[in-house]
Amino acid sequence: MPIQSSSTLHWQPYCGAAPDPGQWLARWNWDPWLLGTLVGLLAIGLLSARSRTWNQLGAAAVVFALFVTPLCALGSALFLARSVHHLALALVLAPLLVGAIGPRTFPRVSLTVATVAQTAIFWSWHVPAFYDRALSNDGVFWVMQLSITGSAAVWWVALRRAGAMEAAAGLLAQMVQMGVLGALLVFAGRAFYLPHAITTASWGLTPLEDQQLAGLVMWVGGGGAYLLIASALLWKALAPVAAPRSA
Repeated sequence: MPIQSSSTLHWQPYCGAAPDPGQWLARWNWDPWLLGTLVGLLAIGLLSARSRTWNQLGAAAVVFALFVTPLCALGSALFLARSVHHLALALVLAPLLVGAIGPRTFPRVSLTVATVAQTAIFWSWHVPAFYDRALSNDGVFWVMQLSITGSAAVWWVALRRAGAMEAAAGLLAQMVQMGVLGALLVFAGRAFYLPHAITTASWGLTPLEDQQLAGLVMWVGGGGAYLLIASALLWKALAPVAAPRSA
């Protein structure tokens, strides 16, 4: 919960208090519940189908990087780091999770429904009130992580089941929504997120500059990733089939 001390608002995020540049590399998160869950899931995964082993190891590595390494604490200091974290959940962890546990584990929905649901969830967690709550309550924090990852995983499953043109349209829709959210953060003209109001100065940034950099990451990085995937998909779908060689 946020604690009021004089005129300054202090936050207690899951990853700990915001670190300074000189200390953040030492800020590993050795939460025993997280580590125990990670080891247990990894052990179960390694005993399952061998074809999924690399996806399971990849998913475990991403979880370790995001929640155990100092990247976790960096997200308490900079909204820029938090935006990278969220993109990693949607673009890296979610598809690895689908490969790790199999697409049949996830509900079967249309790509349109999955796109709308993922967009709604992703945008909701960037509403300042919801974001602030997630950085001041461990339970809400994990609801944020699981809902972003889970909705993205359902979307990736729907993408795999869709035809080439429908999949390309879904990818372009994701590019647009990510670009709009990023542009909103870049051009808002004011900082939205209270947890970072006093944590960015030691990193040489104002809260607004931190927010603008985060917006650029979402706009260029996130939107660009969806565009690249859509382009590759369309290239593969529209490429002419090579004619067989004559004997």
